[in-house]
Amino acid sequence: MARPAPAEVTDCKKENNRMSQGQSIDKRLLQTFVPVNALSSEHLDRLLDLQEVRSYAPGELIFEAGERDTTTIYLLSGEVALTGSDGECQLVGAGGVESWHPLDHFQPRRSQARAVGDVSVVCFDSSRLDALLAWDQSVNYVMLDINANPAYESDREWMLRLLRSKLFYRVPPGNIFEIFRRLKQRKHKAGDVIIRQGDDADCCFIIKEGMCEVSVQVAGAFESTPVAILETGQWFGEEALLSGAPRNATVSMATDGVLMRLDRPDFDQLLREPLVDQIDVNDAVQRVASGARWLDVRTPDEYEQQHLPGALNMPLSVLRLKSRLLDPSRPYIAYCDTGRRSVSAVFLLRNAGIEVQVVEGGLHGNPALLAHAS
Repeated sequence: MARPAPAEVTDCKKENNRMSQGQSIDKRLLQTFVPVNALSSEHLDRLLDLQEVRSYAPGELIFEAGERDTTTIYLLSGEVALTGSDGECQLVGAGGVESWHPLDHFQPRRSQARAVGDVSVVCFDSSRLDALLAWDQSVNYVMLDINANPAYESDREWMLRLLRSKLFYRVPPGNIFEIFRRLKQRKHKAGDVIIRQGDDADCCFIIKEGMCEVSVQVAGAFESTPVAILETGQWFGEEALLSGAPRNATVSMATDGVLMRLDRPDFDQLLREPLVDQIDVNDAVQRVASGARWLDVRTPDEYEQQHLPGALNMPLSVLRLKSRLLDPSRPYIAYCDTGRRSVSAVFLLRNAGIEVQVVEGGLHGNPALLAHAS
């Protein structure tokens, strides 16, 4: 995603100079931060819901060297002094190139961070941010595949809409393709009752074609009252699977149509993180020395800031386009900040016949590995 023009960035910074603890920031400002700027507009909106703005007085400590706080921190206003263990001090000012990146984005922290003057920062939980990045970029990969593959032509509309549904955010990125494989198709006539209020839940449905009517019968009433119409690409029946409670509504076909069914065992399994071949950092280094190659699946901006020697940069969002550049006869070791995006890469590249393993814990979990980064 392109950054806003410099004048727009300056305006955003000025607006945020006046913020106090607990206030929110402008969406345009998020687009200046790395790797947040790689998120789609929709996921930027989701990230805004996760923000925490903090203010610091002159001289106040932001974090100490050696701390593990699992927080990604961006400078909004003011100036911060980063002091390493060797005593060397780096000043980071809001609006500068260095402020596009998180403050000392390492765990444990390599430096002490202290406010030089009045300072405001925005904080995100690192794990949740990385999960959003993995999901956003994996979905982009799947969307490219759906749009480019003629086999999906008749299914394209409902599949693309399904990828944007809130339920899909619960699905680990590595399981996205598997969901499509496990869906069972069935045709229905207008008036068919698909699920009935009060029944136990054993499956959920996605509308491939047609429309469905949702109705609810309140206590004491003789008939159900229609409350909603569902269209192509929408889920229903998943709430009871998630909660374990009986169905809370009746859903019938409003028109002739086609539904895709996902049974409970598949639903439960696909909501769990898939198992991948993860190796510790020592094994990874040995494999690279023996001919494997590092595969950096972070964004180009993250890669440019720091990467492992000889690493090939292949962000999740362009894996489909660039996977043909990989040598199927050569093993690859994928890495990112936490390992989450690397896990997604394994499943996406598996379809291309590429052997990929993941560095357990990612860069942040292996400080010794970072010592080799350039």
